[in-house]
Amino acid sequence: MLRKIVLVLLRVINIIGLLLLVMIFALPFIWMISTSLKTMPETMIFPPVWIPQNPVWSNFATAWNTGPFLSYFMNSVIIAVGILVLQMLTIIPASYAFARYTFRGSGFLFGIVMVTLMIPAQLIFLPVYLELSAFKLLNTHLGLILPFASSAFGIFLLRQAFMQISDELLEAARLDQAAEWKIILRIMVPLVKPVLVTFALFSFIAHWNDYFWPLVMTTNETARTLPLGIAKIREVEGVATWNILMAGNLILVAPILLVFFLSQRHIIKAFVYNGVK
Repeated sequence: MLRKIVLVLLRVINIIGLLLLVMIFALPFIWMISTSLKTMPETMIFPPVWIPQNPVWSNFATAWNTGPFLSYFMNSVIIAVGILVLQMLTIIPASYAFARYTFRGSGFLFGIVMVTLMIPAQLIFLPVYLELSAFKLLNTHLGLILPFASSAFGIFLLRQAFMQISDELLEAARLDQAAEWKIILRIMVPLVKPVLVTFALFSFIAHWNDYFWPLVMTTNETARTLPLGIAKIREVEGVATWNILMAGNLILVAPILLVFFLSQRHIIKAFVYNGVK
């Protein structure tokens, strides 16, 4: 009897702890939605009001019209998707080679890949900037995509997933005279699809939200992205119009939430897959 009571108490404590964590992470997002629907005076009320009396939906139109937001949006899509496509083309064969082949210098080369994880972008931006400038790639989509054409984190993550696939499966495919590219595309990639989707989500979020690199590599509106457009709202309005700023931030976050909800099933599979293995 006492054991059952202890188990029930532990479960209740666990649920309460999880709810507190959810509230800690959800409250800033809820506050952003609330503020985006307020009038300017309501944003200054103390104590703050969580539910606006008369939601002002026009804040989103005002935020959108503070600059060429359609251009910013399209630039963000082109750059984030372009980076993701190039990363998939590079990390899949590289991960397969590191996971399934032993060749001279493979350990050393993989070590170099891992070392790049410890180098922050702010440390190397100057030589990259000078190189892109020499090739006249500043203020272009290509200049914002090429520096991220591969991912050390993606190679590491996918290599670990490839290493967990049984050798017998690959040997059977080779006995059937399957080419290496067929083995990769028809056997390896489908088996690690949840891991690939998880990495794709991480990559998309990182480059969709990236502020530093587009700020450094652009000097005009040609290739600037949504984070830079959001930052300009305060400059355009001249004062801290938090309702307009939060509306702009919600526009920025909405595509990320959409991508997350579409891919969450695969993310859960990835964690289950790695946990079982």
